[in-house]
Amino acid sequence: MPDPRRNFAIAGALLAALIFWPLPRALAQDANAYCVADATTGHALLGKNATKKLAVGSLTNIATAMVVLDWLDVGKRDINEMVAIPSETMAFPENPIGFQPGDQASIRDLLYAALMQSDDIAAYALAMHVGQDLPATAGETPMQAFVAQLNALARKLGMRNTLFVDATGMELNERRLPYSTAADMTQLARYAMNRSQFRFYVSQKARNISIDHQGTNPSGYALQNTNELLEVDAIDGVKTATTGRTGACVIISAARPPESVQQGEQYIITPRRLVVVVLGSSNRFDTAHQLLQSGWQAYDRWAAAGRPMRGS
Repeated sequence: MPDPRRNFAIAGALLAALIFWPLPRALAQDANAYCVADATTGHALLGKNATKKLAVGSLTNIATAMVVLDWLDVGKRDINEMVAIPSETMAFPENPIGFQPGDQASIRDLLYAALMQSDDIAAYALAMHVGQDLPATAGETPMQAFVAQLNALARKLGMRNTLFVDATGMELNERRLPYSTAADMTQLARYAMNRSQFRFYVSQKARNISIDHQGTNPSGYALQNTNELLEVDAIDGVKTATTGRTGACVIISAARPPESVQQGEQYIITPRRLVVVVLGSSNRFDTAHQLLQSGWQAYDRWAAAGRPMRGS
């Protein structure tokens, strides 16, 4: 006669495997690297090759946008200030918006273009415009001054395995290629998503921008966000990228209602937001979405255990 206790033990083991196995094996193997982290503390919940140095392409535009926004705040500059499109951007391999040298667009609209559609020309124009106003060492170009700020931001955020060499993430200089890691990108995304202005930009599915063609009547362009996961399971950002060295990448972020716990007469409110970074995936959106679902399961177990941090 079968032992019911043995059957119960087997069922319990199978249930535990289903609960604690974070990701289907095939999906885990699809990405070169990934990291899922709690946005409040930075605690990593899931990861694979999270500290491996890889190209991150136009995910760099997140850092570019934050340097621009910080510059606006510190200098009390107007986000409607017009920026000219530099002539050297015409050598860029892609120009989906159709910018021409001398065209002008506002800082706001160029931020939308760089973040929503990963437009390299918009990111480059912003960097050159801001770089001209930054303190520079002797012989340093505006772009070099801007890149110095990108790397200073990386150091500030503890991104120890990151090197920015331009404002776009394009692999233009074969002697000095940019790189980062999934873990470092979670820190950058945490920092950016903490800024309400940035969150608004990357949460937009579509946006019309205006381009002034050298004094003629401005023309409009309808941007479409390349992040196909927006508004799925409360996803409200962050950005996509594609690089020849790493492949298709995406960062997403989603929040749940804050957790409220009463302690005596006080209520402890804990924000709940996850950041998911996927680098190099043949199916980045499905991978990121399933990582988010597994991440929330891991988050719930971590929260139930008292949110222990490493070394605690």
